[in-house]
Amino acid sequence: MDDKIKSSREALRESIARWTNNSDLYASAIQGLFFFRQDEMTEPMSVVYEPSICMVVQGSKRVLLGTEPYVYDENHYLITSVNLPTFVHALEASKERPLLGLKLTFDIQEVSQLLVDSNFPHHRSQQSGHGMATSEVTLPLLTAFQRLIDLLDEEQEIPILAPIIRKEIIYRLLVGEQGARLRQIASAGSQSQQIARAIEWLKNNFSQPLRIDDLAAQARMSTSSFHNHFRSMTALSPLQYQKHLRMYEARRLMLSESLDAANAAFQVGYESPSQFSREYSRMFGAPPLRDITKLRMMTAKG
Repeated sequence: MDDKIKSSREALRESIARWTNNSDLYASAIQGLFFFRQDEMTEPMSVVYEPSICMVVQGSKRVLLGTEPYVYDENHYLITSVNLPTFVHALEASKERPLLGLKLTFDIQEVSQLLVDSNFPHHRSQQSGHGMATSEVTLPLLTAFQRLIDLLDEEQEIPILAPIIRKEIIYRLLVGEQGARLRQIASAGSQSQQIARAIEWLKNNFSQPLRIDDLAAQARMSTSSFHNHFRSMTALSPLQYQKHLRMYEARRLMLSESLDAANAAFQVGYESPSQFSREYSRMFGAPPLRDITKLRMMTAKG
């Protein structure tokens, strides 16, 4: 089995290297399938992980969720079940041996439908675990991803076969080591699903004033219970979660759309530019102008 995993990983590595070539991130013709490549180790960068499986076939990455580190490498994949603000950096990457990997995003509705179609036993947990975990790579996952990538050479087959293979991959996750975690999020009425819905609301409304009592009521929980379950899943309080989303979006607006700090602050919900600047410095280690200048220099060098 180890030899089969090794040869399957090698085939996947060759496929990803071919599609990434010189690009850091490649969005494939298959919905939700991305390839990534990094030629050097990096400083921690702010990234919001969406519901997805991330797999590395060469090198390794470290993700920090709150204070909890997650490392995924050639033998371990990363599964994320809700949108999570994190800091991530490449641990092993060089020009001679670049970091190579893939990401497949999925919708929790897809998972819920598969639970119904597959007649999984109903599972309701009273404890919301972290929305992120690592697990051992398996041969069925490797071969399923290889078949998915092979479709890129037969584009006329993508509309028919890609959804079938996506469903197979999600099924493998559901029956795998971290399947219970995913089933909790997708199970109707579970506390994990209620928290996931609150997270989705925050993601779509992060610039709005945050009313914890209203969110807790929507989740049918007391305020203290809501806080506990929310922190358990995201490693952040609801207020911290909102702040992370605001800061990441403000950083994107300044970097990609050339907004100044005051306008970016206003766009993401801040009324005080000075408060925004203080909280930005606390999160990213430098005030907005200096941080964005540094990021642009790094991009130019890359």
